[in-house]
Amino acid sequence: MRHPTPHPRLLLRPLTSAHTYRRWAYLVIGGALLTPYAVAALVLATLITDHTTAPPIPTHILALLTALAAVAATAYLPGTRHAQTLLARALLQGPLTNTPHPTPTWRTTTRTSAWLCLHLTLGMAACLLTMTALTEAALLAATPLTPTTATIAQGPLTLTGHHPLTPTQRLLGPLLGLALLTALIYTLALTGHLLARTAPHLLGPSPTDLLAAAHARAHTLAERNRIARELHDSLGHALSVVTLQAATAARLLDTDPHFARQALTHIADQARTATADLDHALGVLREDTTTPRTPPPDLTHLPHLAQATHHTGTPLTCHITGDPARVPALLSRETYRITQEALTNALRHAPTAPPALHLDITPGALTLTLTNPLTPAHRTRRPHPRGGHGITGMQERARLLGGTLTARPHHDTWHLTLHLTWKEHP
Repeated sequence: MRHPTPHPRLLLRPLTSAHTYRRWAYLVIGGALLTPYAVAALVLATLITDHTTAPPIPTHILALLTALAAVAATAYLPGTRHAQTLLARALLQGPLTNTPHPTPTWRTTTRTSAWLCLHLTLGMAACLLTMTALTEAALLAATPLTPTTATIAQGPLTLTGHHPLTPTQRLLGPLLGLALLTALIYTLALTGHLLARTAPHLLGPSPTDLLAAAHARAHTLAERNRIARELHDSLGHALSVVTLQAATAARLLDTDPHFARQALTHIADQARTATADLDHALGVLREDTTTPRTPPPDLTHLPHLAQATHHTGTPLTCHITGDPARVPALLSRETYRITQEALTNALRHAPTAPPALHLDITPGALTLTLTNPLTPAHRTRRPHPRGGHGITGMQERARLLGGTLTARPHHDTWHLTLHLTWKEHP
């Protein structure tokens, strides 16, 4: 089986990608951070190994172990993990950029220690490699201009040998320098790529943090959807009522001025109600507002809603049995919104048809029923199997409350039924 040949652009991408040079800078920063640790550890290791009678541990090994121990201990300083995470996100980028911040625990601190040791060790190696390779590449590039061998590499790394340069070596020197520089860039690009892939495991969140972030995001989305439903139901109803009342007032302004004045008064009332609902929704969104300034309406406001609907010119019949004050606050508010959206749909689709609203409240349960005659256009229209956005929103509200809501045509009448239950406290 033949494997596809890599595209030349993919092979050249490490040379032109900004990621390569940002990660190179990140490695150099790690080497610079390790320098004071290494110098201090080397001095300490020299003092120890010079005054011991036992077979000494090589000084550079002891210095390296001492420096790494000090680097690992740095992770326990406040703010170290946060600073390392910000630096890695800015320069390494990669998968770490899209992960949430982890919760500080001893496990995350241990992983930070491992990351610091890895970052600073690779950074020091990258610094040494960079200094050596850049100097060697510059000397190779200058071979056509130098009469003798000029190199800082020793042993097998001496690319031009130790003898006087031949004409061929003088011509090949710049090419060898370019090849060495290219190899350096590819090596550091690969090191930076592997470091970026490792970062989420050591600096990123744990599975517990990811689960908590997912729960927080789900809660945020649920809250946004709830506010969207609030605005849809309250403002949608207010605008529908205002539209009908304004049209009625304009039509009866000359023939029935008294009714027109009443309609304009109710338009003002609906505008104030809509403003209060908007103020409540914005109060939930504001981070500096602990509680909404205007309490949302509930079932105790149902007579006012019925009266506002009646003043649009739509004869609404409203019957309430039981005490709305006995309904739990959350269920009362959500039932009011469902009723508001149901009346909005009735006014929008059949403004002249007389709807009938029945609310039956018993200990531990309520049943809301809204019926209105279908217009001839709606009788012949084939209903959508899933309804519109308003019905979907009402069903979502009912489902979140543990209840049921059905909305469907039956003969020449549209029926909407909501049933909710709750546990009565003794």
